[in-house]
Amino acid sequence: MSDLSLTISRTIEASAQRVFDAWLDPLALAKFMRPMPGMDAPDVKNDPVEGGRFDIVMRPGDDDIPHAGTYIEITKYTRLIFTWESPFSVEGSTVTLDFEEADGKTEVTLTHVKFPSQESRDNHNSGWGQILETLATAA
Repeated sequence: MSDLSLTISRTIEASAQRVFDAWLDPLALAKFMRPMPGMDAPDVKNDPVEGGRFDIVMRPGDDDIPHAGTYIEITKYTRLIFTWESPFSVEGSTVTLDFEEADGKTEVTLTHVKFPSQESRDNHNSGWGQILETLATAA
């Protein structure tokens, strides 16, 4: 099932630079990297260079769920690609973010590839949708 993928888009009323930079700023990530209401991201570390790593602890209730990855590509204001490592991912899982600005707004297209199951993909689709929604209100 690892060939499963998802793609979602969201228009955010902010410049591509502002939206792009939010994905690399640990303080901003802590504010919007919340795949469900009421979830916190109390610990975010980031080394935003190609080959650098990020670590995000998401906390739904009393549980800590570690997420991490390595930046594969950082093309300023247009594209980010990173690996996605969590208890719910498989080896080779990656996320690509494309940013396209027009009229002061930015269309963010997120593509996540490789999931262990259809259920996992569907859960991530919901989670990424919530993250983009929270980013839109924070940007």
